[in-house]
Amino acid sequence: LVANKVDDERLAPEAAVYEGIGFGPVVRVSAHHGYGREELLGRVLAHLGESASDAPTTAVMKLAIIGKRNAGKSTLVNALAGEERVIVSEIPGTTRDAVDVRVEFDGRPFIVIDTAGVRKRKSMSDIDYYSHNRAIQSIRRADVVLHLVDATVPVSEVDLKLAGAVQEELKPAIIGINKWDLVGDRAGAEDYGHYISQVMPAWPYVPLVFLTAQTGRNVRAAVELASSLFNQAQTRVSTAKLNAALEPVLAARGPSAKHGTKPVKIYYATQVATAPPTIVFFDATGQERPEYR
Repeated sequence: LVANKVDDERLAPEAAVYEGIGFGPVVRVSAHHGYGREELLGRVLAHLGESASDAPTTAVMKLAIIGKRNAGKSTLVNALAGEERVIVSEIPGTTRDAVDVRVEFDGRPFIVIDTAGVRKRKSMSDIDYYSHNRAIQSIRRADVVLHLVDATVPVSEVDLKLAGAVQEELKPAIIGINKWDLVGDRAGAEDYGHYISQVMPAWPYVPLVFLTAQTGRNVRAAVELASSLFNQAQTRVSTAKLNAALEPVLAARGPSAKHGTKPVKIYYATQVATAPPTIVFFDATGQERPEYR
């Protein structure tokens, strides 16, 4: 039990009233000033016991499933979990909040984030607005995003806005074409892929998976693809390999110069981060070029 905002020693006795809750002695802290930090960490370590020295577990993938209302997100989560973990209903808007479900697929654990279905802003109620914000937060904390599209209805403005949010957060993404069993006989995958490229032109690099969440068709393929994207986003390339690949590109065409300025000569590049992989270019003077990050 932690009482925050004990910014002055004179406030410490006032926190005693919370001991009546029944959780035992209260830890008095000030998050702003750092007061009580050592005591709080000591309590945490005492509860962890011997496990406090254990090495952290290997990072697991967080897969956010997003889409408009009634796209089949909760059905897909249940298919991944192998049991009914979230409520599924034909009534749109059943899921109101983001739900984390830890699942294991072929011995590989990962977390699936089931988000609330999003609707047009002008049609949002107060609850819908809250659900929309939680969906955006889920995109931010995800490692990979599976954007579920209902194959039985046209791609909508909501889908485009969600795609824009994923792009803005620089997240690896998959477009999952759900309910494919209902339209597969009438429209081939190649034709539908062409349709997606027309209505979502900003996502030419995003792979498509045609699936049916209700029957589990191609669900495994979606997980395998998500795992591949997760691993790619964690990849770190050595500076030597990166510059070896960059050399012929710069020889064919270097960066353009702004009007009235001298052409920029790239000296070398190095990767400074992963997820997303971030590469920084340096000019001939050895100065970082932020505009080419």
